[in-house]
Parts: sequence; C-alpha cells; structure tokens
Amino acid sequence: MKTIQISLNSIDKVKSFVNDISKFDFDFDLVSGRYVIDAKSIMGIFSLDLSKPIDLNIHAEDGTDEVMTALKPYIM
Repeated sequence: MKTIQISLNSIDKVKSFVNDISKFDFDFDLVSGRYVIDAKSIMGIFSLDLSKPIDLNIHAEDGTDEVMTALKPYIM
C-alpha cells in the first residue's frame, strides 16, 4: 500500500480525479480524519471536507508508476 496527500478543492477536480482513477483496477481509499471512503465514489468524496488535504491510500503491490503519473495534478 502507498499513501500520498492530494487536494480536491473544486468540483471539476473531483470529477476528473474519479475519471482518472476509475481506469485502474486497484482499490483506492480516501482518508480524512476518521472517515475512510472509496476514492472512486463521487458521492463519498463530496461527504468529506475538501478544503483540507486528503490522504489517498493506493492498494497495489507494484505498477503504481502509471497511477502516480495520472495523479500528478492532484498531489500536494
């Protein structure tokens, strides 16, 4: 598992983020405080406080280079 901090501070960013990570077969979790939600769920993301950075957990052993390239616009 790999954890990175991301910022999703606009509606457009959330939509493009979900579209980008939905292309991968890995599991992604967003962690904000005590809340853990599926990062591929737009409704779940909007239930978080998006004004602060959010931790993204990528559940993959290898092959995360392509994922990291796709996530570049969101990484803090």
